[in-house]
Amino acid sequence: MALDLTLNEDAYITLLRKIMTVSERVQNAPGLGLIPQEDLVSDIVLEELKPYLKQQGGPIEAQRIAFKEGRGHLILKYAGTSKADETINLVGSHMDVVPANPEGWERDPFTLSVEGDKLYGRGTTDCLGHVALVTQLFVELAKRNVVTQKTVTAVLIASEENGDIAGVGVETLMETGKIDFLKTGPVLWVDTSDSQPCIGTAGALTWSIKATGKLFHSGLPHLGMNALELAMDAIKVIQDRFYKDFPAHEGEIPYNFACGPPWCKVTGDVRLSPFYEVHDLRAKLNAYVDDLNANITSLESRGPHSKYSLPKENLVAKLELTLAENAMEGIACSLDSIGFKAFDEATRQVKVSSLPLVRDLQRAGLDLTLAGFGKSAVYHGDNEYCLLSDMKDAVRILGRFIHNVDSA
Repeated sequence: MALDLTLNEDAYITLLRKIMTVSERVQNAPGLGLIPQEDLVSDIVLEELKPYLKQQGGPIEAQRIAFKEGRGHLILKYAGTSKADETINLVGSHMDVVPANPEGWERDPFTLSVEGDKLYGRGTTDCLGHVALVTQLFVELAKRNVVTQKTVTAVLIASEENGDIAGVGVETLMETGKIDFLKTGPVLWVDTSDSQPCIGTAGALTWSIKATGKLFHSGLPHLGMNALELAMDAIKVIQDRFYKDFPAHEGEIPYNFACGPPWCKVTGDVRLSPFYEVHDLRAKLNAYVDDLNANITSLESRGPHSKYSLPKENLVAKLELTLAENAMEGIACSLDSIGFKAFDEATRQVKVSSLPLVRDLQRAGLDLTLAGFGKSAVYHGDNEYCLLSDMKDAVRILGRFIHNVDSA
């Protein structure tokens, strides 16, 4: 005969609302200074189960096991009868959550908001809502005195969302033998979604690549090495090689693995020659993106699952270009101007050769020439320096410049 249990909606919402009051304190991101205290959640669970615990003469055995203070796992057992050594295990509902930035929420993420059938709040799906669910399941088992041959267990775990702090999570629980009882029966990992069996997940190896070129003054890009371009070109090669070495496997078909990132942001700048207009550049860049969006499916893809449209869902990928409101224009000094000729001659007399560094001021009608006496090799870089000898020469150059202009 099937076990016909029903959820007490009011009791569930009340319990979840209580758990949500501590959700802000179980955010797990040590890098941001957020170290969860999962015991705050299990305290609420234990209080809910209190009338049914063995200490109160009830059928539920509860044990909290912690390897770090305040960060315990909670093991629940509802004893079976004739096959009590065999188990039915509900594992994986975790008592920590990922961080939530209230600025991006329409509601308070750390307060349960009930709107019809929807329960809003950080952790309602992942995974405090499941913690409340498992708790209420055990309440129903105990309240109804349900008889099972095998022992029903639950393991509510800590430190699922982030493993930066070692020795806290379920892996440590396994290593210590505290949950060896899971080996005596099937384990249902209660931490997925959409009320469907999850038959597999893809592995995850987080990576980052640091591309190092050569920093140089942004006005002289040809003298540096562009790390952004290096990164983009290198990633393409790496991806191409990855898809060659790890092609689509026939075994993946029934599992429908999909793990592409939903969005990516790339930032750069354009160093435009002064012989072109910035407003033309803006128009062209916008036109490039508009054309790509209109023909997004014509873009070359890489892997077997690379695609930029989902016809069945009526979804098409898109590009969004954001250009800075203000732009700096380059300048090419007039090689025929009195100012340039005077400075060039002055430089030749002192330095033997010259470097003409090439608009608003020029557009305003000024005879504009650019100069300086530091070292371009350390522009915007570490250990910046100049040479005293260059500064000594500079005085001479400027003196002759004044003279040459004055004599023109």
